Amino acid sequence: MEATLQVPYRINMFHSLGEKLSILSDDEIDNLHQAAASKNNWFTRDNVENALKAIAQMLDKSALAQWCSAYTVSPKTPKTVGLVMAGNIPLVGFHDLLCVLIAGHKAKIKLSSQDEVLMKYIIQQLTEINPEVANSIEITERLKDIDAVIATGSDNSARYFKHYFGKIPNIIRQNRTSVAVLKGDETAESIKALGQDIFQYYGLGCRNVSKLYIPKSYALTDLIDVLMSFETAIEHHKYRNNYDYNKSIYLVNREPHLDSGFFLLRESEELVSPISVLFYETYSSEAELDLKLSSKRDKIQAIVSDHGWYEGSLAFGTAQCPAVWDYADGVDTLEFLEGL
Repeated sequence: MEATLQVPYRINMFHSLGEKLSILSDDEIDNLHQAAASKNNWFTRDNVENALKAIAQMLDKSALAQWCSAYTVSPKTPKTVGLVMAGNIPLVGFHDLLCVLIAGHKAKIKLSSQDEVLMKYIIQQLTEINPEVANSIEITERLKDIDAVIATGSDNSARYFKHYFGKIPNIIRQNRTSVAVLKGDETAESIKALGQDIFQYYGLGCRNVSKLYIPKSYALTDLIDVLMSFETAIEHHKYRNNYDYNKSIYLVNREPHLDSGFFLLRESEELVSPISVLFYETYSSEAELDLKLSSKRDKIQAIVSDHGWYEGSLAFGTAQCPAVWDYADGVDTLEFLEGL
């Protein structure tokens, strides 16, 4: 497998994958969606197509080359890296596979049953581009004989992973979510972009915004009016079930909230809101806002603001389109792999 050890070759391979994904026909996407939805009916056609497009965009050749140039990605002895993948949104485990292979290592993968169709499709496309890459990918039910592991799951599963994989180099990921910072002068167009960060993938991803930080005088009714353009979310039966359930809980417990008719707004200091619920918290100064965010930084995946005005934030509408160097949990995966 000498050819795949050459960095430019690996870059070209993933760039070719991105090109293939960018020109999929409607029929090909339809077929992928139907197969994927049979395992996970949160995977709507739009969500599958959005995930494929985001990956195609990520695999820009110059971006891949720039990314790799900062690391030594030619190990003398390739290691076998176990990957425990999540399945909450389509192809959420792709970036870890990309990192392992671009770093010149071998991937032993435990797929999520919720996302096995799309991940197997990606692996198939890679092996069609370069049949020898099959020597560097193995799908398994039990992770044995591995040199390191990258495992993604909930706070509960993370405790198990830390116990089970604690004696080998590891990255163990836990629950995270994303938040938005508003000033109050955002345009309707900006709020619509924010709506993508909130409602894409029905809010199931760690890069989905589940909480807003707003000035004390912010007019939430104006926000709701603009976000009504996303009301088709309620047409998904699982989303509607969540909405009906959370609404009934708030009503029975007489908890203050605003009801848009398809999502609920509730004031809370918590970060992770239930599906169909958007939390908010007020701030009176940017210094207070900084304190609020810094105290919970280890549970925040991404911060978004209008055109990225808040330091360290992304622009509204871009949370679900990470660049190749945007690492989950802020942990540099390639640096970890480089050090094996």
